[in-house]
Amino acid sequence: MEQSRLWKTTRKVGRFALDLVLPPTCAICGTEIDQPRALCATCFGRLHPIGQPRCDQCGVPLPSAAHLGADARCVSCELHPPPWSHGRAAYVYDEGSRDLILALKYADRTENAAFLARQMARAADDILSKADWLIPVPVHWRRLLERKYNQAALLARAVERLTHLPVLVDALQRPRATGRLAQFSATARAQEMKDAITVRGSRVAALKDRHIVLVDDILTTGATATACTQVLLAHGVASVSLLAAARTQPDPQEDVSRPESMR
Repeated sequence: MEQSRLWKTTRKVGRFALDLVLPPTCAICGTEIDQPRALCATCFGRLHPIGQPRCDQCGVPLPSAAHLGADARCVSCELHPPPWSHGRAAYVYDEGSRDLILALKYADRTENAAFLARQMARAADDILSKADWLIPVPVHWRRLLERKYNQAALLARAVERLTHLPVLVDALQRPRATGRLAQFSATARAQEMKDAITVRGSRVAALKDRHIVLVDDILTTGATATACTQVLLAHGVASVSLLAAARTQPDPQEDVSRPESMR
């Protein structure tokens, strides 16, 4: 106990000394701020957290209406239900959240994971309370060498520190590299993701009959999340829910009444 207190005190003193030499800066614009791992008022105001009402299955914001409940679903999920059970995202993916996430993803601003995780944990409190494992969406080994880390794994670890829900960081593998899925049709996306995600054999027993929260940075087309969910369900997990740092808005001109293969 005494060693733990001494360690915490030492960390606080070290942080204070570091802040004197290198004052904390905004995670997006670099402006000097008071608290580490935070944003300036301007950049904070550019973020759009997703709260209620939202689609219970994909996390997209829904128009405010008195009759919408916590389990309301968007038109797309009603017509074409995805394989996962619930979906949550911290922020709308727009200019504000994009700068924060892309800096984490490509510019080594790994400290941004802690900031994003705070809102992710708040947004997904209901599904996290019922989960057994956090599992990050995997990246191909070549991409891992390029970036030096998997941003989804960093986000999962940051959520773990806030919620104490354990992470199974290597449960999923990506043996085959895939292209940028947003530019493909729904049929082409499904074909591109075929056999691109697998479950690590040594983790199958730990997954069986468990409730999983799949963690990623951005939820866009849902093709990767679908591939991950399908392979997890095929290996006996009880349920899969999604948790993303940000969620893209659906294209208002897209006809969601058409089957995905025709989009």
